Amino acid sequence: MKKVTKIVSLLLSIFFLGSCVSKKDITYFQNDQIDQSKVSNAYKTIFKPDDLLQITVSATDLEAVKAFNLPAVSFAVTTNRAVGTPQQQTYLIDNDGFIDFPVIGRIKIGGLSRNEAIILLKSKLDPDYVKTPTINIRIANYSVTILGDVKRPGTYTIPNERITILEALGLAGDLNITGKRNTIKVFREIKGKKIQFNLDLRSNSIFTSPVYYLQQNDVVYVDQNKASSQDAAFNRNTGLFVSIGSIIISLINILTR
Repeated sequence: MKKVTKIVSLLLSIFFLGSCVSKKDITYFQNDQIDQSKVSNAYKTIFKPDDLLQITVSATDLEAVKAFNLPAVSFAVTTNRAVGTPQQQTYLIDNDGFIDFPVIGRIKIGGLSRNEAIILLKSKLDPDYVKTPTINIRIANYSVTILGDVKRPGTYTIPNERITILEALGLAGDLNITGKRNTIKVFREIKGKKIQFNLDLRSNSIFTSPVYYLQQNDVVYVDQNKASSQDAAFNRNTGLFVSIGSIIISLINILTR
């Protein structure tokens, strides 16, 4: 019986040792040097369908720009009067990339960068409607989503429209100790297609990745490591394992009497 107990103890030891996570699997930025020649701080937002834009038109002639800065208000049903504080009008980019802008009508903004969209709007306004206008465009619903094995998964609104993959993971409280550092997945929509990128947080190559700077509506997913998956399965089946072990030990006791 003592021999059987030793065998069972040895098997359990092997199981738990195999579930351990080594330091090399969880330490960030360990594998290589940063290639400074490939690091770029250039970043530009590309407008996409479902982006909600706030567009402000300014000029020296305040009367001329009123038509392009319409306030969004709500009306009381009984009195038909505006209620609440007027807010700046927003414009939703439709599936074809268009917005419906006052006076001008439908304009295709989707697929353009901020600077390209500003140049386009200026060409539509100047000089027929507003002379030398100043235009500012902001995404009102800029957000990224972080899912998987992180401390605080969820969707996060980004007010400054600029965030790196590291900052996003920081918002989510960083990876849990069981999160896989070498296969971080980023899902991005490019020209109507969902594209998957894989990142390795253990490598400094992350700083040269095309998804180091996240875009609006990007989804980041962190998978569990093998040890965590095995541990979850073990915990779910602990009662079953104990029952099977008890039966085996009882049979051994009967057969060895």
